[in-house]
Amino acid sequence: MSCPICQKPPIAAYRPFCCKRCADLDLAKWLSGAYSVPIDGADEDDLPEDPFVNSEPQRH
Repeated sequence: MSCPICQKPPIAAYRPFCCKRCADLDLAKWLSGAYSVPIDGADEDDLPEDPFVNSEPQRH
């Protein structure tokens, strides 16, 4: 197996990556939305409602 970013051999501390830089690049892609996990056959109506969307702030 090689680093999924640069194809170099992985280092145990960063496995499956070869270095912190490649691990950080991969994380940045996930956080930016460049990577996503597909949802097969699900419509928006089938997804659970987000309890934080359109909710009134709680007052104490």
